Amino acid sequence: MTSATAPGKIILFGEHAVVYGRPAIAVPVVQVRATATITDAPPASGCLLIAQDIGEEVRLADAAVNHPLALVLRLALAAAGISHEPDWRVVLTSDIPIASGLGSGAAISAALVRATLNHARQPAPPETVSRLVFRSEELFHGTPSGIDNTVIAYERPLWFVKGQPPQSFAVGQPFTLAIADSGIPSPTKESVGAVRAAWQADPAAYESLFDRIADIVHGARRAIADGNLAALGALMNANQQRLQELGVSSPALEKLIAAARRAGAAGAKLSGGGLGGNVIALVDGETAERVQTDLLAAGAKRVIVTRIGDV
Repeated sequence: MTSATAPGKIILFGEHAVVYGRPAIAVPVVQVRATATITDAPPASGCLLIAQDIGEEVRLADAAVNHPLALVLRLALAAAGISHEPDWRVVLTSDIPIASGLGSGAAISAALVRATLNHARQPAPPETVSRLVFRSEELFHGTPSGIDNTVIAYERPLWFVKGQPPQSFAVGQPFTLAIADSGIPSPTKESVGAVRAAWQADPAAYESLFDRIADIVHGARRAIADGNLAALGALMNANQQRLQELGVSSPALEKLIAAARRAGAAGAKLSGGGLGGNVIALVDGETAERVQTDLLAAGAKRVIVTRIGDV
């Protein structure tokens, strides 16, 4: 038996603009993980994929070419040099909320790639995992930025620019985030497509908006390196304003953001594709519990509190 896991992720700054070559900052959320477990099956029984959380079972031989999990497994098998269908039982589980901006699809894919390569006694370096997961993300999201597969595969805070090697960034002082799940699915493909359509209709205006987001991301990197959490919170609020201008926020997300700020969060914004999904709030030891309570009262389905920068 072989098991492998992968964490969730959140984007701190730069979502959507990152698709257009601007930088973004993302971090893993290790409190939630996806797991893939592979056991050998009897000879000639074939390969059975079981996604327990959604009650799905599919035989690899019968799965459609574009079946998401089968696609990932086929990519991983090819990378492992396995050209035939193995006699395996592959079980996938996850406690990462689906369609919430926490990278559930990329995490499941990363866990599956790692488990496949490990079970085939092949190395599974982060760059290989990231590359294979990105190919699957192209099917899931159409024009992915590459940030989900990268931060999940490397499992560390990253500065990311599309088409460039990811960079670790310095965290001058660990900080705490409250991640509130709105309970509304975040339709990443749709929100990314809507921004693309708007950009195509008025490229000059949207390039200017992406540049303003990039300035915020650069400022956030400096604030994180300096441990300047007051500046970091203000930059989160500024990034949220730009995301509103992009049209990817929503009344439900705005309600959560306002609740977090009223409860004492230094800053709050949506994270990920938007329209649904998660809100993140910068909290500390004095405000974390109050912010968490008020987010739940404002309609959040769950709140994860995570520390960024702890070794």
